[in-house]
Amino acid sequence: MALQKCELNLNRASKELRPHGSLQFPCAGYSSYYTDRQEDVIPWHWHEEIEIVYIENGQMKMKIPSKSFLLEEGDCMVINSNILHYGAAAPECTLHSLVFSPALITGNEDFVFVKKYMQPLLSCHSFSGYCIKAGDKEDLARWFHLAFEALAQDSFGFEFIVRENLSRICLFLCEEFKPQADAKNAPLNQDNLRIGKMLAYIHKNFADDISLAEISGIADISERECLRCFQKTIQLSPIQYLLKYRIMQGAEMLLKNPTESISEIATLCGFDSPSNFARLFKRFYNCTPREYRNLNMEPSLSGSGQLI
Repeated sequence: MALQKCELNLNRASKELRPHGSLQFPCAGYSSYYTDRQEDVIPWHWHEEIEIVYIENGQMKMKIPSKSFLLEEGDCMVINSNILHYGAAAPECTLHSLVFSPALITGNEDFVFVKKYMQPLLSCHSFSGYCIKAGDKEDLARWFHLAFEALAQDSFGFEFIVRENLSRICLFLCEEFKPQADAKNAPLNQDNLRIGKMLAYIHKNFADDISLAEISGIADISERECLRCFQKTIQLSPIQYLLKYRIMQGAEMLLKNPTESISEIATLCGFDSPSNFARLFKRFYNCTPREYRNLNMEPSLSGSGQLI
């Protein structure tokens, strides 16, 4: 099974739609190079699979709700199932990752591996993201490398090696978080639930003239509480996030819809004027929409008469 380049396909609720691996072997490996350019940012998203990230070289800022990490060369991070996360190179890095379904470890849902081990771990509120610095927990880094290299080499029997070493990592995490997982009546993280609802609303309605009151109303909280929740979890205000999301959608539209004018794309992204769109776009991407389209357009489209 060859390694893949990480390319996200998100729905309106920020859920990753791209399948990781196959039904027969639900695990995929990724090797990607990132810079601090806006188009290289890994946007806020989540998936049902567990993800293990390893920094081969460089640095990356990783965020989960309410927590931020600076991952450096040799650092590793495990992100739990269904947890929102975000990444941006600082200023560049090569990232290796394995994304796998817990079912790869547990097998049949009636097996002991589900109820005794993985279910308590996946539902543990303390386990959202776990960072291991280079030189710490060296066994865990070694298990990751064994699994990653086996998958990359695609040799006979690699599936056994991948599952064995990911199982070792999961067992380590089960032991690490057992006291918290055993705690009764652990409170749910309300901020995570609220931010998920509000982000889904923004992603669905970003082209409309939505207000702070509408965003906070989706989570049934006050505007002040909405501001606090956004600032605590993703370190942006709701309106700042909305504007950033509109600009990112605009950048995607510029390349996917080469025949549409910049004015039309500005309107589709929810901006009241092309000049406002262009001003904010340059702030994020350090170039105008026209320059961005010309720099990133497929060569076959150049000179095709598209509106720029």
